[in-house]
Amino acid sequence: MQYHDQESTTSNQDLEKASAPDGSHSDIVEPTTKSEIPRGVNPWDPSQFPDGGLKAWLVVAGSFSCLFCSFGWINCIGIFQDYYQTHQLKEFSPSTISWIGSLEVALMLFGGLFVGRIYDNFGPRPLLIFGTFFHVFGLMMTSISTEYYQILLAQGICSPIGIACLFTPATNSVVTWFMKRRAFAIGIVASGSSLGGVIFPIMFNKLIAEVGFGWAMRISAFLILAMLIFAILTVEPRMSPLPTPFKVSQYTQALKEWPFVLTTISAFLFYLGLFIPINYIQTQAIEFGMEASLAAYLIPILNAASIFGRVCPGYAADKIGKYNVNIITCFLSGIMCLALWLPGNSNAAIIVFAALYGFSSGAFVSLLFALIAQISDMREIGMRSGFMCAILAIPSLVSNPIGGALITHDHGQFRDVQIWAGVIMLAGACMFVVTRTAMVGFRFVKV
Repeated sequence: MQYHDQESTTSNQDLEKASAPDGSHSDIVEPTTKSEIPRGVNPWDPSQFPDGGLKAWLVVAGSFSCLFCSFGWINCIGIFQDYYQTHQLKEFSPSTISWIGSLEVALMLFGGLFVGRIYDNFGPRPLLIFGTFFHVFGLMMTSISTEYYQILLAQGICSPIGIACLFTPATNSVVTWFMKRRAFAIGIVASGSSLGGVIFPIMFNKLIAEVGFGWAMRISAFLILAMLIFAILTVEPRMSPLPTPFKVSQYTQALKEWPFVLTTISAFLFYLGLFIPINYIQTQAIEFGMEASLAAYLIPILNAASIFGRVCPGYAADKIGKYNVNIITCFLSGIMCLALWLPGNSNAAIIVFAALYGFSSGAFVSLLFALIAQISDMREIGMRSGFMCAILAIPSLVSNPIGGALITHDHGQFRDVQIWAGVIMLAGACMFVVTRTAMVGFRFVKV
């Protein structure tokens, strides 16, 4: 298989799978389409992807709303880490408090193992309705919580169960509408998480000062509810769902394919460091003397830069290759931690790091699902992406507590955790190089 032209190869495989031995198209395996495609034409053929149009862009807008409310909220874990350390949970260690944010990320990703399967069989709408209820309900319960276990249950468990049902359907639905501009479309959708990461911290900090923690959480929940109602009405795949019986072989087959295995290992290593700067940069900046009023804008700055990081590299990836661009941005993320965050003690250095890291790490988050789509049968995209997300829940769960433990071991200093984040992300970047080499060798080709 020639991976440098993976989109065309995947589609040719789909044509073969959708045809009967005598060359005619089987009614059993050919998906039902929602768009007007002539009978006998494989809807997975690249020529059948609209790559635009009102319905396709409405799906992008609805999916953007899903990412704004799900991953966008997750991108704010740093403000809660800092707030809880100085308010309700000030008697707990940073490592203990970080379990709240880590559980949010881990459950969001681990839920993909089940959500992806449900999506492939029933489509996105039931998941979006279920997810909206649990996400909003969890935030409402957090607004009246005062004890550690209450916040852990509401914000760390209930809310991310709902987020898991929003995140996967949004990204999976978009890829069924776009082929040539797929990475660009996914980048636009993923930028919703960055915009959420800009708006929610500023809004939350302002609201706490005006109306207190409880109403700040409730107002955030009402905004999320409104945006998710729009998503429920607009997000749908181009193909109607095709229910299939559960087969363990679907998962074991993925583990037999080296591109999928190596991509998962690479992402696993990178995820061990990905959220550490996001979680600790605000606390670290205050420790280094930055005014709390200025430090409150670090995460919005990081996420604002991430908007460009999710859209611009996605456009470039469609031109020169998704793996090629992803490798570059992964190396940049690790280098930024070691070359800028580690030695940077001034306000200017920390702000510049926040912006540059937001750009480079945002590209990885955006491109990961494009990589999965590139190496997978499109009819299994929900299962494959959910399977990988479930695996990535492990590093997401332990990364911030590891960071907190390193800070405690370093007597409240951040040197050890900064080195750990940079080195482990560089290890992930190196594994992506290994993955690319296993696919196409050392040739300079689009992949």
